[in-house]
Amino acid sequence: MTLKALIFDVDGTIAQTERDGHRVAFNLAFESAGLPWRWDVETYGKLLEIGGGKERLKHYITHYKADLPQKQPLDNFIRHLHSEKSRYYAELLASDAIPLRIGIKRLITSARQQGIKLAIASTASVENVRVLLDTSLGEEMASWFEVICAGDMVEKKKPAPDIYLLALKKLGFSSKECLVIEDTNQGLTASYEAGLKTVITINDYSKNQDFDRAVLVLNHLGEPDLPFEVIKGNSYDKSYFDIELAQKIVN
Repeated sequence: MTLKALIFDVDGTIAQTERDGHRVAFNLAFESAGLPWRWDVETYGKLLEIGGGKERLKHYITHYKADLPQKQPLDNFIRHLHSEKSRYYAELLASDAIPLRIGIKRLITSARQQGIKLAIASTASVENVRVLLDTSLGEEMASWFEVICAGDMVEKKKPAPDIYLLALKKLGFSSKECLVIEDTNQGLTASYEAGLKTVITINDYSKNQDFDRAVLVLNHLGEPDLPFEVIKGNSYDKSYFDIELAQKIVN
């Protein structure tokens, strides 16, 4: 089977956005709104089990802040607070405060050069996905992603397979012709249920999760002078992830 597309998750996969991006932006939005909330690293790690920023807020309010006085419907309050969070997140990205993960630019560039389609399947909002791609990769490289599927485009977010099924539909390829790059068990469950093979690059939040259904688990994608560590799977004697290795995995 010939590899025709790479489908990337965004947060934690393309860049280290969760701990140093979204979490910080949420806290800035809370402070701006006069809310006495603060999500530390450990708390946010637990909240990441809830897919989607607005859903995360609703879960937190429902389970931990039930006595919060509301002057407007809860959903309206959450939309406004999440909008403020997104503004702060964009500012953090623009200040280069959030680094890309190792090997991402190299892999994206190589895929483009070899005619491999590029797609995004993320639980984040379209706005947050686009601002990350534009600021971290640059507008030209960001434009190489022909398909962008974001959380609000589907009824059920990860770990449901909806976002990956939508990406496959938009690409026009079968699941056997595509390979997913993810970083969490939630994302792996979603891609696996969509029939896709998945490579995991762990991060601090996901390193202890169950990745039995991944074909390959790495600490990062690696570079020629910075080899990856293989946690699970067959790297075919490669020391960094490239299109040749992706093709071997798809076969």
